[in-house]
Amino acid sequence: MVLVKKRVFILAFLVVLVVSGVFGRRWLLRKHTASDTITLYGNVDIRQVQLAFNDSERIERLLVDEGSAIHAGQLVAQLVQQHFLDAVAQDQATVAAQQQVVARLLAGSRPEEVAEARANVAAAQADVAAAQANATNAELLYRRQQTLSEQQYVSLQIRDDAQRSYLAEQAVLAAKRQVLAAKEQALRLAVIGPRKEDIAAAQATVKADTAALALAQKELADTQLYAPADGVIQNRILEPGDMATPQTPVFTLALDNPLWVRAYLPEPEMGKVALGMRAWIESDSFPGQRFPGWIGFISPVSEFTPKNVETTQLRSQLVYRVRVYACNPDHRLRLGMPATVVIPLSNNPPHAIDAHPCEKD
Repeated sequence: MVLVKKRVFILAFLVVLVVSGVFGRRWLLRKHTASDTITLYGNVDIRQVQLAFNDSERIERLLVDEGSAIHAGQLVAQLVQQHFLDAVAQDQATVAAQQQVVARLLAGSRPEEVAEARANVAAAQADVAAAQANATNAELLYRRQQTLSEQQYVSLQIRDDAQRSYLAEQAVLAAKRQVLAAKEQALRLAVIGPRKEDIAAAQATVKADTAALALAQKELADTQLYAPADGVIQNRILEPGDMATPQTPVFTLALDNPLWVRAYLPEPEMGKVALGMRAWIESDSFPGQRFPGWIGFISPVSEFTPKNVETTQLRSQLVYRVRVYACNPDHRLRLGMPATVVIPLSNNPPHAIDAHPCEKD
């Protein structure tokens, strides 16, 4: 009788245990199914920019230090400028001088220059006329002396002297005529003005000099280093007096607004989230506080996690890397900080992602 009671008790206990397991399993499944959030764990991540000058020169001054919050367009450093200022001044003078050359060519000859050329022609014509008269007189004298010489009224010496005088006057006349031709050509050029090819060449020289000036001005502007975006100076690498080059960064700028939490989404939860869904970011550094964020990136490629675990069961679990972005105007969230991401699933449709959602503050 006691044995029968024991068996009945054991059987009843097993039945209760099985029923409890079934109902417990259903309750757990129902609780899991009814969950309206996804919780992920990750770390805060940011982008970094290496700030460097676009030229080589000694650093004159640095205007910010590590930890300084800076804004886009803020001047953060400057090189020694004297060399670049001198180059700009030299190119400016070259451009101004060549512009005057072009202006002179376009203006053509001045009336005074044309009048001077006409006067030179008139003077040359008078010289030719006088030389022509002298040559004519010398020719007449020569021919007369030749006739008298043939009649033996004058000596041959006198005839030869008259001949030499005649030939000399002919040479003078030829020279005067060449001078007259040159003066007339100068007058024609003064009236016509400069050639269009000369004007085009002078204008091209102005363009080349202007380009050289623009390059010098750009190099002068490059002696000042400006912040490309809002952020915090993470590292101050060089100091005043150091030689800066385009290959040597001066600062490391942390772009921490917005930043993101790098987390991993299990493969079974992949169909529940989408880009633009709202999320909350929590950190142990700020208990009881939540930072609003949004899902800005879901990797198109799955991967195994954790990578350092070698058991077959865990290695077979696929996850997708996600980025949950958040605005950080007060710079409270920092690089590497552990964070918890809570993604609501109800009343959380995807939203359009603004290109600069944190610039509206």
